[in-house]
Amino acid sequence: MLAVTACSSDAVSGPPDATQPTGQPPSISAPPTTSFSVVDKAKQDAVTAYRGMWQDFVAAGTTSDWQSPKLGRYATGVALTNLSRGLYADHYNGLVTKGEPILNPSVSSAEPANDPKKIIVTDCGDSTRWLKYRADNGQLADTPGGRRLINAIVEKQADGSWKVSDFGVHDLGTC
Repeated sequence: MLAVTACSSDAVSGPPDATQPTGQPPSISAPPTTSFSVVDKAKQDAVTAYRGMWQDFVAAGTTSDWQSPKLGRYATGVALTNLSRGLYADHYNGLVTKGEPILNPSVSSAEPANDPKKIIVTDCGDSTRWLKYRADNGQLADTPGGRRLINAIVEKQADGSWKVSDFGVHDLGTC
């Protein structure tokens, strides 16, 4: 939470008096924005990484390319392993994915609060238009998708980048 405080002795908290020139706003010093902008940037970078992870997964899913080097751009650790394993299973079973999910991510927490290194992203992803098909005949191999709760951990890496380190996709209808 950002609190606005006046740092100037010229700040006026009530109606102007005779010493305040007419037509000029009261003089108020701007609040410090450093910690606010660091937190906002971290949140923005975390959501960008979350969206990027899904974009790369969608692209790899069109051919079930479980070895796509792009998968590691925005995912690491358990998240990267789960993406690769899911694509490998689809490849092994002769499936490809067509379409793309509709994402609506938001930040539900950031730790530590003043300079986040770990951010939790919550989403209600819609897979209605993102389904699996048989690679050999193009037939739908999936039941219609829907809305699912997704929780993701996005962490700042040693190089300053943000990557999804873990995520959980819940059952259909959970959001």
